[in-house]
Amino acid sequence: MTKEIRINTSSEETRIAILEDGNLVELYTERPENERMVGDIYKGRVENVVSAVQAAFVNIGLSLNGFLPFSEIGTQSAEFIAFSEKVPEDDEGTPRRPQRPQRHQRPHRSQHVRTGQELLVQITKEPIGSKGARLTTAISLPGRFLVLVPGDQSIGVSRKISDVRERRRLRMLAKSIQPEGCGLIMRTVAVGKDANALQADLESLLKTWKRIEEKARDGKAPMLLYKDMGMTSSIIRDLFSPDISRLIVDSRRLYQEIRKYLQEVSPNLLSRLELYKDKTPLFDTYHIENQIEKSISRKIWMKSGGYIVFDHTEAMIVIDVNSGRSIAHKDHEINALKTNLEAAREIARQLRLRDMGGIIVIDFIDLREDKHRKQVVAEIRKELKKDRAAFDILPMSDYGLVQLTRERIRPSLLFRYSESCPRCGGIGRIPVKSAVLTQIERRIKQMKTEKGTRRFVLKAHPDVVEYLDQGFNSRARQLMFKHLVVIKMVPDDTLRDENFQLMEWNKDQKEK
Repeated sequence: MTKEIRINTSSEETRIAILEDGNLVELYTERPENERMVGDIYKGRVENVVSAVQAAFVNIGLSLNGFLPFSEIGTQSAEFIAFSEKVPEDDEGTPRRPQRPQRHQRPHRSQHVRTGQELLVQITKEPIGSKGARLTTAISLPGRFLVLVPGDQSIGVSRKISDVRERRRLRMLAKSIQPEGCGLIMRTVAVGKDANALQADLESLLKTWKRIEEKARDGKAPMLLYKDMGMTSSIIRDLFSPDISRLIVDSRRLYQEIRKYLQEVSPNLLSRLELYKDKTPLFDTYHIENQIEKSISRKIWMKSGGYIVFDHTEAMIVIDVNSGRSIAHKDHEINALKTNLEAAREIARQLRLRDMGGIIVIDFIDLREDKHRKQVVAEIRKELKKDRAAFDILPMSDYGLVQLTRERIRPSLLFRYSESCPRCGGIGRIPVKSAVLTQIERRIKQMKTEKGTRRFVLKAHPDVVEYLDQGFNSRARQLMFKHLVVIKMVPDDTLRDENFQLMEWNKDQKEK
């Protein structure tokens, strides 16, 4: 499999496309007003602790309080958790760190935080809709070759490194350079690196952590302590590894920045960096624009003639697989199996590309054979393993439904490239005009009965006004004749179709 990265820049945004065998599998977008937040470290203040939802809500200075689950309160958090409180001193007056409780005395994690407390937190998931950022107290600082985990003592090696000897070598190197009071995780790109390269990366991370600690002790919550790399820089740091065959950039400035970075940390990858110079836009040349348009559409057609429909709800994402024009085989079971298998591969790619997370329910075409159901689930599981996001999947039910969960980190691509329709409120449908007319008539009768009103001003959406006022014997005239009232209609495009304002028209009111 050939993996490549394409980076397109413009005055409004930077787009990073990850391709596998020419197919777009991941798309990252960064705009000046919507910078990446995952990895940012804050000094926050606990606003309230809610045992019912097993979480604390922390003010970190954003419009929405961050969500800190009790499960994300690490045992090492006690060392950084209360900067506002007096640090205990030993007999000689030297500040000392709080003692950790013994294993048999360890309190529930909710007891580590209380309302008004100040603590260090790191964003693990960006705010989505009405939900604040997800937080953790287990701080980690990623470098090029390793990850520094303050307050921990463990040594870890990336699971993607399969060579047993290399894993053992990296573990021994990590132990030899491990600083006191910090854990280390060796990243995939550390393969083959010597102690000097790892030590240089570690020293840079330790300097960063020292600045964060100093800023945290002097500053007042809520405040930003550390801003992680921007989207482009983090992609180069985290994803530009030896398994990437090419990285093509269409910006000379960005090309020079990436080149300078690689010269310092991975000179062996310099030959894979290219500057795109053609006049044809980069994403058009490699047919990426078409794939992006397809990824934000509701319906996707497959080569077999079947199609897939994606629907977002408040609680979950629902995906429907339909046979459409897929009639290649006379046997319905075989035809349904082939369509389902193709859909499974495409759905797995789209989940990754669209960055869909949370609960996902897929309605496949009904299959009679149990072995065929298992085959479809196995196919989607195999494709999902290519994804870096964590997932869990259940067997197919008797109704052809497959339920799975996928880790949600950022807002879905759909919500990054579109917004709710102001006219329908995001539901995709508007009420029929006759239903609005019925509501208006009901309101007229109510006001006439309660107040004796006979002259009205009706403000409504222009389409509703046009519907009422069409023709000589319009619906508005019929309404006035039926109830013996006078109605003055005023178009107002700020109102939605189902909303209207019916007011009393006073005699002294000036006509506009």
